[in-house]
Amino acid sequence: MPWNRLERLDQLSEIIEESKNQTVVIYKHSTRCSISSMALNRLERNWTAEGNQLKVYYLDLIQFREVSNAVAEQFGVQHESPQAIVIKNGKAVHHSSHMSIDYDAMLKLI
Repeated sequence: MPWNRLERLDQLSEIIEESKNQTVVIYKHSTRCSISSMALNRLERNWTAEGNQLKVYYLDLIQFREVSNAVAEQFGVQHESPQAIVIKNGKAVHHSSHMSIDYDAMLKLI
């Protein structure tokens, strides 16, 4: 799975621009939460080559809490963990959390 790390606030403007040409997913992960680890593992196990059409960002929300808060504010999505946010044309078009994070649902938004 081709993860891109989201660690800086200035990356949000880059993500908005990228989302105008390619569907972007931000996966917010808590390294302290077993449910977050299970959801991440499930997502990685289900990943196929078709998913490479998505640009996927991994955000460690414990280490980069300020970035996590900015994501919630920028895209108008309440913070949850774990959380997957799908972005197209600069807007959040889908978000899910915990065990409702669904790889197939993300693929349908490409």
